[in-house]
Amino acid sequence: MPPSSNSRNGSNARSSSSSGGSQQWRKLRGYAFDPILSQQFETAGINEIVFKVSWERLDPGPIGEYIEVIDYDPASGAYYEPVNLDDPMILGGDGLDPEESNPQFHQQFVYAVAMTTIRNFETALGRKIFWTRVDKTKPAGHWDIFVPQLRIYPHAFRAANAFYSPERKALVFGYFPASANPTGVQLPGGIVFTCLSHDIIAHETTHSLLDTVLPRYLDSTNPDVLAFHEGFADIVALLQHFSFPEVLHHQISKTRGDLASQSLLGELAQQFGQASGLYGGLREAIGRLNDKGKWVPLEPDPTAYEKTSEPHERGSILVAALFEAFIAMYRERISDLMRIATGGSGILPAGALPPDLTKRLAREAARSAQHLLTMCIRALDYCPPIDISFGDYLRALITADVELVPEDEHHYRVAIIEAFRRRGLYPRDLRTLSEQSLHWPSGDQLDDDARKTIAILADQLRNVAEKSHFHEPRSTTFNFLRDFRKALHELIQPSIGKKLLGNIEEITGLALDPRKRKIDGLPISPQGGYMFEVHSVRPVRRRGPGGEEVDNIVLSLTQTRTVPRNGINYNMPGGCTLLLDLETKSLRYAISKSVADPRRVAAFERFIDGDISAAAVGLTKSKEPIAQLHMIASLL
Repeated sequence: MPPSSNSRNGSNARSSSSSGGSQQWRKLRGYAFDPILSQQFETAGINEIVFKVSWERLDPGPIGEYIEVIDYDPASGAYYEPVNLDDPMILGGDGLDPEESNPQFHQQFVYAVAMTTIRNFETALGRKIFWTRVDKTKPAGHWDIFVPQLRIYPHAFRAANAFYSPERKALVFGYFPASANPTGVQLPGGIVFTCLSHDIIAHETTHSLLDTVLPRYLDSTNPDVLAFHEGFADIVALLQHFSFPEVLHHQISKTRGDLASQSLLGELAQQFGQASGLYGGLREAIGRLNDKGKWVPLEPDPTAYEKTSEPHERGSILVAALFEAFIAMYRERISDLMRIATGGSGILPAGALPPDLTKRLAREAARSAQHLLTMCIRALDYCPPIDISFGDYLRALITADVELVPEDEHHYRVAIIEAFRRRGLYPRDLRTLSEQSLHWPSGDQLDDDARKTIAILADQLRNVAEKSHFHEPRSTTFNFLRDFRKALHELIQPSIGKKLLGNIEEITGLALDPRKRKIDGLPISPQGGYMFEVHSVRPVRRRGPGGEEVDNIVLSLTQTRTVPRNGINYNMPGGCTLLLDLETKSLRYAISKSVADPRRVAAFERFIDGDISAAAVGLTKSKEPIAQLHMIASLL
């Protein structure tokens, strides 16, 4: 990729707070799904929608605080003229009209969808998003460099692929000719632009956001890790469908309120699927068209999880579980409406649904989807920093929701647990799947020395939280938190030699003091303790639906030991996520993946020895793991 012709650093990036205007939203036209639906009579009227994104002053590109769109086409060697979304004519018309042949509309559309996805993440996480890159030529503690904007290349190459590049901190979209024998209404040989699919843009943006929140999740250490990346990106794209009112009304009318039946809302990337000669979308959450073109629902198969190793296929099991949970939430929310509408029989009268009922059902579907989307994103702070499994994610979902919504009056958590259980997605070390069992253990087993150490950390971190919120530009907050990570490491390291940590090692799973136990392959620092990294410090301020507030600090500490196998040394990561309550100066949770756990070492060795290890380890070593992952999926 060539360098940006409009690039600017974080110090002069324009933010919404510096716009000088009173506008809160920018309205931009786009597709609810992709252009193919605008070419079908039934869906032409609902596919073109208006996105509402947070207002900010933009340079041509568009280039804003978070996003820099660079429209260079290497195949033709041309830069397309960047769109100026602050042009009064464009502002007054809610952006450019959707048009497949207009590169400036392509630029507008990728910006609108990416910013919508970013806003969903920031709202759920309760903090600003940062992109970073590693520069090991910098002094220790300053390797992470702030990247002001995620770059988006709408026309990066000619191929049926799109991916997030962690190396370049960029989203790159391809374009390609459709199959000579496409399905549906796709023009044979017609050009398909992946940058015009809401689902593909949202999916790739989510990859980038997940990478900045949990960067070690691109290290394939068990079969679930890359599958989680793919499944999580899919569920975000799917649930964002439900923020489009026109589409919701149409599909609820068509399905008579039954969102578990075939609908556009449960499919991903229809045009990409049809252009590739597939039936229906690229991936579908609740059903699929068989080889005769007939839609059939997907029944949960509890054995599929153990039999499936390809990341997209394995990730689709996670998507199906979460979408089933969404359907259960939606049905719970509309149960009173359906009783009234059916006179208690549960059977709707024949004919079209009354408009008022359709409107209410659509509202409840949107609320259910937004609630689950927020739950899914918020749970990331309750995940281990490395080596995620679907069982870990289930525990994170339950714990995060209990923290913010203690009373589960609508049984949402029960719906999630049941949907995961039906597909075999649960922790294998638990005896029951009750909410209480799945809730991560609290940190109240600390001894006195450990409590004192945690209280000292909490005091330091409280100052960090107060100083780090709401700084402009974001680079100021990033640099402050990075410097504190180094200071925190220097605070913990001397405590090891002085034996001031108490039972922190047992509670957190960290291996710190070599005098307690010898661990082969775990390096020792010059100060005498086992080496560890303060991976991230994340202040969190959230408000629940009932006004409940959470004011925590999320710390991620990681370690790496070498595990020899077949004459090769493999890096096995370990670490923990610590959630500290700043009010009580206590440890709320220690979510651990210890490098010293013999069960983890054995599982890691089995993974290395398994049939899928060659592909997985190759992806991990690649500078472009998402690109290779998507390429492998296209060959299956």
